[in-house]
Amino acid sequence: MPRLALSPVPPERAEADLLVLPVAAGPDGPLAPPVTAAVLERLGTGLDAVAEGGTGGVRGTAGVVPRRVGGVRGTAGVVPRWIGSGRFSGALDDLVALPGYGAVAAPMVLLVGVGPDAGRSAETLRRAAAVAVAGAGRAATMAVALHRAGGPEPDAAAALAAVAEGTALAAYRFTRHKSAPDPALAAATLLVDGDRALAAAEPVLRRAEVAARATVLARDLVNEPASRINPATLAAEAVRLARAAGLEHEVLAGPALRRGRFGAVQAVGGGSATGPRLVRLRHRPGAGSPRTGHRTRHVAVVGKGVTFDSGGLDLKRGTGMDGMKDDMAGAAAILAAMTAAAELGLATEVTAILPLVENMPGGSAMRPGDVVTARNGITVEVTNTDAEGRLILADGLALAAEARPDAILDLATLTGSVVYGLGLGCAGVFGNTPALTAEVLAAAARAGELACELPLIEDYRRFLDSEVADLVNSTNEPGDSVQAALFLREFVAGTPWVHLDIAGPATAKEARYYQPKGATGCMVRTLLAFLEGPG
Repeated sequence: MPRLALSPVPPERAEADLLVLPVAAGPDGPLAPPVTAAVLERLGTGLDAVAEGGTGGVRGTAGVVPRRVGGVRGTAGVVPRWIGSGRFSGALDDLVALPGYGAVAAPMVLLVGVGPDAGRSAETLRRAAAVAVAGAGRAATMAVALHRAGGPEPDAAAALAAVAEGTALAAYRFTRHKSAPDPALAAATLLVDGDRALAAAEPVLRRAEVAARATVLARDLVNEPASRINPATLAAEAVRLARAAGLEHEVLAGPALRRGRFGAVQAVGGGSATGPRLVRLRHRPGAGSPRTGHRTRHVAVVGKGVTFDSGGLDLKRGTGMDGMKDDMAGAAAILAAMTAAAELGLATEVTAILPLVENMPGGSAMRPGDVVTARNGITVEVTNTDAEGRLILADGLALAAEARPDAILDLATLTGSVVYGLGLGCAGVFGNTPALTAEVLAAAARAGELACELPLIEDYRRFLDSEVADLVNSTNEPGDSVQAALFLREFVAGTPWVHLDIAGPATAKEARYYQPKGATGCMVRTLLAFLEGPG
């Protein structure tokens, strides 16, 4: 992740490979906010010339660039050369590079469209920052003023946070296993208007940096191959991170899982050469946390941690096994959010429970027809060994409910059916308490992550009845995502609870704005926003 910093220097004096400035889309053409107009005046280039392809202008969208000049990919020499069709209008995705001509400290200036003032939001600015990173080519450093675009929304703090997050997340590359990775953006300085603005911006940037770093952590964990991340190594990484963050931590394995009556976790993990683990983390607000005069809210979060899902004895076919290293994305997101909560010293008490397994068809694997007993005593007939996630979550949720928290959230790449309903970019949200569900959805909206509430259709509960046990873990009836949520509800003991099915957005098939191809780290920022409380 690039280093993020603040500076009160005027844009023309900012020393970086690239100076990034906003341009809005007006009704009659591009509009330069004051921070951009001042630089254009120094360059002797008006927006009319830029919009029409005048001296020094080059247009393109993120990732569409010619050869490299002056530290970034830009014009061919100093001769204007249009890329693609259309005109620069200030719309989102519009991009123009201008040589600095020695009139400003940066050798190149990048004008980035931020859209019309009326429609601007924090998410618009996150995406504009990502467009700038994509258009920066091999620039090592950027000075950025996109958050100073003006307009009615968002406010100054939200705008700065959005640009910082978008910049940091768009610069992400998973290069751990590359012998010669391409150079990445090393540092980005956000330019603020004077020393007074600098003081106000410092805590905003710190929070944005923590959220971005936690998201990057989740991405790294999910992108690692299953040969590196298994229940044992992921549990060890959780302990390492917990110690560094000052979190209480405990790992259960082998006999401890048997004594703890985690029958579902043991059954799912039984077929792997690496035995299952259950990690419990706790963040307790310290003396530095805000005091409200009220009892500290206690939230339990449970994350599905299937480090690889072969389907078990109900083996997945061919390409159905591709990408199944991401089946621990829920646990990774919760682990990352816990480190961020501790770093920010949040006033919410948080308990995280991460059941970690590898679902493999070994000699000790669970079989179709087996009956397993969850921690709370509910028995489950295994009708499909590839519906393993809800089994390990059952044990985790039962343990969470025993602590009598104020709320329980679970996060899981759980069902393919939610993807058919909502697509790859949106999380499905189920809950047993409307107020808590609304709170989670509001946190997702603040974080800029797509989430949609889906119904718990009571009539579908009958499909879960078993003739030989209390429940079945899977049926052949349509609506599996709803049935899976109804199954999980049996283990929360009436506690207010929300289930987030992230089977779609946990990984991306193509890069889009600040979401890279591969692991997205989705819901880390939503969890953090939820734990911080209403904005």
